[in-house]
Amino acid sequence: MEFEARNSTEEALHHYKSGLGLFTQKMPKLAEQFNAFTEECFKEGALSQKDKQLIALGISLYSQNEYCIIYHIKGCLDQGCSEEEILEAVGVTAAFGGGGAMSQTVTLVQECMEELNQLKQ
Repeated sequence: MEFEARNSTEEALHHYKSGLGLFTQKMPKLAEQFNAFTEECFKEGALSQKDKQLIALGISLYSQNEYCIIYHIKGCLDQGCSEEEILEAVGVTAAFGGGGAMSQTVTLVQECMEELNQLKQ
């Protein structure tokens, strides 16, 4: 059965997961260790998982990593972030990241939130 994306956000998430699966087949030990490390980093701790997703989104925007922007917007929504919380966090990022972060905010961030929220319905 072939996967059929309903929108560009879902297509990007599928593309990332597909590539990660192929990489994991080729480099299982490295992928296992990387996944274990990132899982540990995103566990609930002194910072909540919600806060960690907002931080990751900000770093993703600052570094202009579109796959991570999409992935962490999904993470933010999955952790219960409101649109206002996400936009406030990306506003802080734009204050440091300038035009690049702002251009991703006014395009990709808003489009992803809209598409991912539609998928939940």
